[in-house]
Order: sequence, then C-alpha cells, then structure tokens
Amino acid sequence: MILEGILTTQNTRGETNVAPMGPIVDEKFERLIFRPFQSSKTFINLCQTRYGVFHVTDDVELIARSALDKLPNLPPMRQTPDGRGKFLLNACRWYAFEVTMIDDSTPRSHMEAKVVDTGRLRDFWGFNRAKHAVIEAAILATRVHLFDNEDIRRELSALSLLIEKTAGVQEARAFTFLQEYIEHAIQRTPTAVS
Repeated sequence: MILEGILTTQNTRGETNVAPMGPIVDEKFERLIFRPFQSSKTFINLCQTRYGVFHVTDDVELIARSALDKLPNLPPMRQTPDGRGKFLLNACRWYAFEVTMIDDSTPRSHMEAKVVDTGRLRDFWGFNRAKHAVIEAAILATRVHLFDNEDIRRELSALSLLIEKTAGVQEARAFTFLQEYIEHAIQRTPTAVS
C-alpha cells in the first residue's frame, strides 16, 4: 500500500529537507520502499546519509507547500532519540528508518529501508474529503507540465466541489494556494502537453 506523508532528510552538513513522499509500506510498518527521482534533494540526502524520518500527518497544507518547495519556514522539529534525524512536532506518528538498498538504474530510484525507531505524537484527525482533495491538487500542481491546461482546470474544478462542501480553514487555505500556483503555472506554459 502507498501511504502519503512527509519525509525529512538531512544532508551531510545537517541541513534538513522536508518533502512529501508516498512510500510503499507493509502492514506492520517495519519496511518502507521509497521511489524518489534522482534529481531530488530527498534522493541525494538519502544516498549521503542513508537515514530519514517518514511522518504520518493530516496537515495537508504542509504537504501542499512542501510539494511545491514553497515552505515559508521549516516546521517545528525535534532531533530523533539517536540524533541522526529530525521529526516534525505536529505529525501524528513518525518512523525513523535506515536505507538498506538503493537501485539507481532508472531516473526514479528504488530505495528499501527498515524502520529503526518510531514515535506517536497525537491522534490522526480522521478522514475528510477536503483533505484528500488538497493532496490530489498538490499532486496535480507538481505535474502541470505533463497535462493539457483544460484537463488540469477540469480536475481542479471537480476537486473544488469537495473543498466547498467539506473544508475547514486549513484545507481551504491550502487549496487556494494550490489553485493560484496552478493558474500561474498554466499562464507561464500555455502550450502544455496534451
């Protein structure tokens, strides 16, 4: 199963990168499979340190902003008990892991990892259609260059109905941010691939 969340990694200088990631997880949450693109900071950091922290979170605004590398500031974090990484203080759960295998034979790598520590910070808020709509819109925003502009607008319009019906303040704010980003991206690249 693929579970969407947030990944924190550090480079060899100790600088933290926050990025959304959807690893394949097993039922016991003991093993994770990541597939970052080799051009990403996540891939580079994991190759350098072979350590990271995956977070289960319901903070869709953080997912949306980090997907587009538009975080105004790094979110509050604390060092993992072993001192090798950082976990988000507002996550529901976190899973520190070590990378055990890297296959970089394709542009989208394959990395296997074992969980070495976990923490629970708070309960998961629960299922909400607006939260899911924000995640889908964030994925769409990262792929604007791959789709026809009218298809993108149609998808966004369908997602906006879920926001109108079920969003709270955070979801509405995140969706507005994504709408503005997507429209700006469309205007910059009016001849998107169809």
